[in-house]
Amino acid sequence: MATQRYSVTPHAIDTLLAWVKSGEIAIPEIQRPFVWPAVKVRNLLDSLYNGYPVGYLISWRNPTIKLKDGSLSAGKRILIDGQQRVTALMASLLGHEVLTKDYRTVRIRIAFHPQRERFEVRNPAIAKDRAWIDDIARIFHPDADLFEFMDEYAARNPGADRKVVGKALQRVGKIVNNHVGVIELAEDLDIETVTEIFIRVNSEGTPLSQADFAMSKIAVNESYGGNVLRKAIDYFCHLAVAPEFFSKIEKGDPDFTASPFWPRMAWLKGVNDDLYDPTYTDMLRVAFTSKFERGRLQDLVALLSGRNFETREYEEAIAEDAFARLQEGVHAFMKKTHFDRLTMILRSSGFLTSRMIRSQNAVNFAFILYLRGRDEGLGAHELERLVRRWYVMSILTRRYSGSPETAFDRDIRQIAAQGLRPYAEAVIENELPGSYWTGMLPQLMDTSFSTSPYFIAYQAAQAYFGDKGFLSTTIRVSDLLLNRGDRHHVFPRKNLKDKGLTRGRYNQIANYVIAQSEINIAIGDTPPETYFARLAEQVNGGQRRYGGIVDRAELEENLAKNCVPLSLLDGEITGYDDFLAARRELMALRIRAWFEALS
Repeated sequence: MATQRYSVTPHAIDTLLAWVKSGEIAIPEIQRPFVWPAVKVRNLLDSLYNGYPVGYLISWRNPTIKLKDGSLSAGKRILIDGQQRVTALMASLLGHEVLTKDYRTVRIRIAFHPQRERFEVRNPAIAKDRAWIDDIARIFHPDADLFEFMDEYAARNPGADRKVVGKALQRVGKIVNNHVGVIELAEDLDIETVTEIFIRVNSEGTPLSQADFAMSKIAVNESYGGNVLRKAIDYFCHLAVAPEFFSKIEKGDPDFTASPFWPRMAWLKGVNDDLYDPTYTDMLRVAFTSKFERGRLQDLVALLSGRNFETREYEEAIAEDAFARLQEGVHAFMKKTHFDRLTMILRSSGFLTSRMIRSQNAVNFAFILYLRGRDEGLGAHELERLVRRWYVMSILTRRYSGSPETAFDRDIRQIAAQGLRPYAEAVIENELPGSYWTGMLPQLMDTSFSTSPYFIAYQAAQAYFGDKGFLSTTIRVSDLLLNRGDRHHVFPRKNLKDKGLTRGRYNQIANYVIAQSEINIAIGDTPPETYFARLAEQVNGGQRRYGGIVDRAELEENLAKNCVPLSLLDGEITGYDDFLAARRELMALRIRAWFEALS
């Protein structure tokens, strides 16, 4: 018979709130501040008032840790599900301020109408209406006297039924006596088991990630500055997306802005580059993997708890070291020079916009490679070469698409054992042999997904080489990518649809070229055999219909750079399938030339 790995105990809300205030239960602000709208707080109180269930809370006790003097210290409970509900109760009943998602500190005031027994979010009209108690936190104030409160209300509302009002106010005051079930998970459970329990118990079934647990561990630790470190991670990621919040954080959180982290992220306030906007998960992965030579965030959680992997005990010295090393990794991640260098490597390789970044984990590992290379003392040119080639290899092979943590762990351990350069060169050669470009890649390009890594790589190659857009004389593909140029179907979509081809067939990536909208519109639905014949006439002194190219050699060069078979111009290819096969081979060779040029 399996051992029960949890306990379920009902606790009065008053008790839970007391535990939070005393620190017995720690509420980590995992990835964001309080995000509930005020009306949801109102609905929670209404449910409690009417005796409706409000779900379970789930806590996970930190393991007992061995202190430096050999004594044992029992860990706090971490609230891993129910944070928003408990925060809502602290805010509405006890008058605590909350930090909103735009980093404003506010009070959430819930009003109560004792005659109608209704809760509402306080607004100016309610504040002026004497029939409403505009803030129920007054009822729960330690010095509040319910009888005086009733007398005061009756004086303001002489027509009110004192008995009805009294019963309603007493019922509100007893909200804190309601019981909520707390599921406490055993302290020795691993993260996968905790996640599974969370999913099965949580009514919405929203899984917590290992990064969530790591952020929980970080946030509740004050001994080694975890609470400040968590804010640093959250604030950095938020500012990377919305630099305009810099002043709000600066004004709203003076304690944090006095920390060493704040000046390290000040450079973000004027940056609007969205090529790489990391989430807290991305930041944790990069900082942890680069400094700990491990790729699984469950190991970070264990180390932050003080786990000794050999003895399976928990030691304070290990937790202290883990926090120090993680902080080093976060500092390295935040450094403007490092961040700028990463984005420069990506952009100089042809990945010009965030729309061309389809694998955040591939970028994450590229950043890890960069930071590791700096630690190993590689020269700037050599390091940039390795990072860009590794990144391209990883997107073409989808190296981090399936089980990224497993791949991260394997790669970083091998880098630690073999050295960055030998391992990276060996993997790239093994993953992208000569046969890949001529055999496998053309087959992989048999797809209609315009966001596929192969089409992204092809566009990056064109941007890198400075290729001009399809039939353009001066406008380059890079210009069109930056300004959302058109994807033109070489074989127009309507013609293919009229022939009965499905969406997956006429939207093949080998049927796409990047073109100016004017050229795309001019071609319209004209069959390729017609408009290519007109192009042949155009460069032979005929009417100028499509773009400004009037020289045969220039046209042939443009078609070659856009990987369009020249046989189309001579009327030799008329079948759609033959065209796709020929163009896939040309596109694959263009990508190969680009990859080799990145050396």
